[in-house]
Order: sequence, then C-alpha cells, then structure tokens
Amino acid sequence: MREFLADGGAEATPIRFARPGGWKQGLKGLAASLRFAEAYGFDASAGKTLLLPDVKGEIALVLVGLGKGDEIDPLLPGKLSSALPKGVYQFEDWPGDPELAVIAFLLGAYRFERYRKRSAEAARLVLPDGVDRARILRIAESVALGRDLINMPANDMGPVELAAAAQALATRHKAKCAITIGDELLKANFPMIHAVGRGSARAPRLVDIQFGKSSDPKVTLVGKGVVFDTGGLDIKPPAGMLMMKKDMGGAATALAAASMIMDARLPVRLRVLLPIVENAIGGDSFRPGDVLKSRKGLTVEIGNTDAEGRLILADALALADEESPELLIDFATLTGAARVALGPDLPPFFTRSDKLAAQISQIGDRLADPVWRLPLWRPYHALFDSKIADMNNVSSSPFAGSVIAALFLGRFVEKAREWAHFDIFGWTPSTKNGRPEGAEPQTARLVYALVEEKFSANITGQAAQGKGLRRARRTQ
Repeated sequence: MREFLADGGAEATPIRFARPGGWKQGLKGLAASLRFAEAYGFDASAGKTLLLPDVKGEIALVLVGLGKGDEIDPLLPGKLSSALPKGVYQFEDWPGDPELAVIAFLLGAYRFERYRKRSAEAARLVLPDGVDRARILRIAESVALGRDLINMPANDMGPVELAAAAQALATRHKAKCAITIGDELLKANFPMIHAVGRGSARAPRLVDIQFGKSSDPKVTLVGKGVVFDTGGLDIKPPAGMLMMKKDMGGAATALAAASMIMDARLPVRLRVLLPIVENAIGGDSFRPGDVLKSRKGLTVEIGNTDAEGRLILADALALADEESPELLIDFATLTGAARVALGPDLPPFFTRSDKLAAQISQIGDRLADPVWRLPLWRPYHALFDSKIADMNNVSSSPFAGSVIAALFLGRFVEKAREWAHFDIFGWTPSTKNGRPEGAEPQTARLVYALVEEKFSANITGQAAQGKGLRRARRTQ
C-alpha cells in the first residue's frame, strides 16, 4: 500500500470534485479546459471522471463527478486509484472525510498478485494535510492482509498455511502464539474442532494469540477458519463449492482487525482464537446423527455436516468466555440465509447489548463498513432442540437460518460482558468504489475503530498518568 502514496513534496496533478450544475464555474479562466469538458459531455454524475489536458497535452486537472443530492459515497475516491494513469495526484476539494478518502484510494488500488502481477504502474496520491500516514497505512495494509488470505486458493491456504500466517503476524508484533494441532485438540478439550477437521489429511488446529498487558481490558476476537468446505458427508453441489476457499474469511477478518489493534498498540489485552479446519470427506469424517460433546460440556446432535462452522466456533467461544472478556467478537462466513436476507454487501450482526449495537451501527455508517442488526429471537431456540442431546446443530425449520446460527453460538457465551457475532460474506461479487471484486474482510475496519473508541478512556488515562509522572519527576 505504501507505493501508492507519494512524497509530500512531489508535484501533483489536482483532483477536483464537481457537482452537476456548478462545475463550469470552477473552470472559469480555463476556457480551453471548459470547452474540452463540454465537448466530452462531462455532466458531473457520480463517479464520472475526466482528465483535462494542458496546452502540451499533459494532464492538468482531473474532474470527478459527485452526482446529484447531498449524499456522497464516502468511498468514491477508491475509484480513482484504478481509473487514473501513472502519475502523482492530490485531492483539491474533497467534501468528505479526508482520512476515509485516502483509505478508499488505497483499498481501490489493491490487486491480488500472487499468481499474476500488475501490468502497469499505478497512480500515487499526496497525503492531505492532517491525515495520519501511519494510521491510514495500518488500516489499508491490514485489509490487504485479510484480502490476500481469503483470495488464496485452498491448495495454497490450508490449515498449516493459515496458522503460519497468524504466527507471522503475532511474531511481527511480539505477541505470544500457541497452536494446538490434531489429536492434541482432544487432550486440550476441543472435541468439536477435532471432529469437524479429522476427516481431512490436513490436521485441524486452534491458534491462540495473546497480546498486551494482562492488566488491560480483555478483548477477544474469534474467527471461523474453514479453509475449504465440501459440506462433509452432506456434500455440497459443485456450484456450492466454487467459493468455499473463502470459508476461512472469519479468521482472515479477525487477523486483519488484530493487525490494526496490535500495530496501534491499543491499551487492551487482545486475544485472537482461530479454530482452523478443512471440512473434507474421508474415512474419519463426522456423520449426520453423531452426537458430539463440546468444550462447554453441552452435547450437540449433528443434523447436517454442512453446518460445521458453528461447531468449531462453539469450542473457541467457550474457551474465550471462560476468562470473562470485556468484549468478545466473532467473525464467520456462517450462513447463506444472511445473504438472502441482506445481500453480499451488508453483513448482519447480533448482540444482546443495545448499547453495543448502537455503537457498532454508528461506526459502520461513519466508516462505510456497513452492518445491520438482526435479533437474537429467543423463541427460536426451540427450533434446534434435540431428543437425544442438548441441542441440534441445525434447525427443524427452513426459516431464519442466520438467527438460528447466532442463537446456537450464544449458548456458548455466558460470562463475556459484551458479545457480538458478525455473519459476513467475505467477498465483493463485483467491483465497487474502494472494493475490487474478490475477497473483503468485512467489519475489520469497524471493529478496530470500535475497540479504539470503547477503550479510549484507557488511552486518555494512561496519557494523563504519564504526564503526572513526568511532572512529579521534574519537581523532585
């Protein structure tokens, strides 16, 4: 991402944002440019971009339409990183949040290049005054990390590789990282993670990252890490498997959010738990009708082996809940029902806390990382009752699949002060401003801002304490 930012002293072509009906006034004194724009048919519709040449034929000005009305897509500048030719540019009069505009520009410049390299040099942007370079790079590079992990095909992103990526991130930030593998999961009491992953030749594992001071508020992120999901013995149809490399998108999102939190050194004791499996078909695969015992002690009858994500999350959430964190958040590409309800761009979230829900919604709107709250409708608990176990892993009804999955997970969260579950898609089906087609760690930016905002009092308090100590030293 750093290569898309220019040095502050670089000579830059201005990017001017224009409204329909008013853009011509901005070109007064530039008669040739005005005539060129009129001949081109520029109308300042949203996202329409025009490069205006000078007398030498070089780009003198870039016009970008904002469209009609007061609402502006805050990620609209993300269109420009791929629309502009090689060169150095700067925003002249962007009416929105300048930090978000730069982040959008960087996110729009992202390309997955492991197997095919970028063919042309990209446009670079001069950082606007007042924008924190370290902060925007922290966010953009962490999102790129999440995208890279999700975009990777399962042959190159198996349990070993995903755990290694987590270990590398922990090492970079001097965090502790423990990995429990294969049959060791049974000894450590993670029976459902083991059961889901044991049918694969690639052993299941649980990654446990810990960062920060033990005296700081506990924040725990849990991410579903199913590197590929065949559906198990309840096998998916071929079309249903095409996108299953992204079923570890929850783990990638947790790592992206953790990367931001650790890089910013936020004053929290961060824990990241990633149950990582391949839901494969083999001689040791778990079966429909099996009854599994969970870490929490609850027994689960298997109604469908394709509802495996909630099983591995349940063991990880139970572990997280044991230490009563201040904030517990899980991310998972969990249900198709969530996409039917809200589509690919708007992940639902679930929480028992109205206060937390309001905070999440407000931050998501502000950062253009949108989410929508769905209810933990308690009467639906009856839909996954079992006659032989404490619960079934699927509902007896075809309705409310995302709600049912969230309620299932909630059975394993009792002690956390606040808990939120994000049922993400992890993918952008077609290119949008700042979001190229492909992988997307939805809600990672939101959760970073949430943790920062919720625990900002700690930052302020520590800063005040530090100033007090310095004043005390000066008077001694």
